[in-house]
Amino acid sequence: MPLSLSRGRITRVLDDLHCEVDGVACLVYPDVTGPVEQGDDVLVNVQARRLGLGSGGFDVVYANLTRGLGLEPEPGAHVMALPYAPGQWAVRQAEEDGGLGDTLAGLPVVLCTVHSQVAPAWAALRDLRVAYVQVAGGALPLALSDTVRALPFALRVSVAPCFGGEARCVSVASALLLAAARADVALCSVGPGIVGTGTRFGHGAVSLAEAANVTAALGGAAVLAARVSDEDARDRHRGVSHHTEAVLALCLGHVAVSSAAAGEGWREACAGLPLSHMGRGPDEEPSHFAAAYAAGLLAAARVRGRQ
Repeated sequence: MPLSLSRGRITRVLDDLHCEVDGVACLVYPDVTGPVEQGDDVLVNVQARRLGLGSGGFDVVYANLTRGLGLEPEPGAHVMALPYAPGQWAVRQAEEDGGLGDTLAGLPVVLCTVHSQVAPAWAALRDLRVAYVQVAGGALPLALSDTVRALPFALRVSVAPCFGGEARCVSVASALLLAAARADVALCSVGPGIVGTGTRFGHGAVSLAEAANVTAALGGAAVLAARVSDEDARDRHRGVSHHTEAVLALCLGHVAVSSAAAGEGWREACAGLPLSHMGRGPDEEPSHFAAAYAAGLLAAARVRGRQ
């Protein structure tokens, strides 16, 4: 299916991420399209909304015809994001600045196979310097996550094809080495809206197997947050999800795995944080958030063991 583009006018700008086009809610990424203002003539990708894709069914500004034509590339950038795709643009990569080490030296890396694990895992690590690393498998724009924008991470890194944050890296290896230089622990996750086909390996969670293997190869300590559900109507996700089992099947080195039983105290630690898994909250999915919190506890214990 080709792109479904529609032309419209921005009728309202809510913030740097959200606007309305002809009265319809729309996402905009100014680092891609340039800034937008009310009254701008824009092209909008409307396909996801027309397909009714649930949590991913947003309209997205594709191009600003009023003030987004003829924009200059980022100074010093020559590596293309989404290379050879219609929307490719140049982004400077952290690797180009040099200074990355060659070992993680025991850095704990928490692996979240679904984005709803990020907030509870961070809650167990809040007293440490935490670097957030986003890999492919869900939403590509780092800015889409309300959680990541709200939490005080020491560093936010996107790994191609993801984009956004304070740094962007070509590979997860570079991203984790950058995290090791600036933080006590890394929290690696897919973005919101994980891709899934209902098959063993046809889902975005497998990106975390690569992250686990890179962590082991570079001398880090991988901790997998088990995806657990009390209420999911799908058998493959009830209890320990088949996503967790698939990731472990692809891991070549040792990976510690969290459990809901080890997440005691999660509710108090997560008070005030945005907790939602597939539209269900902490009262409906206590095991899910407990297991993610427990992964953070495992990583925190490893940080203490390094000190």
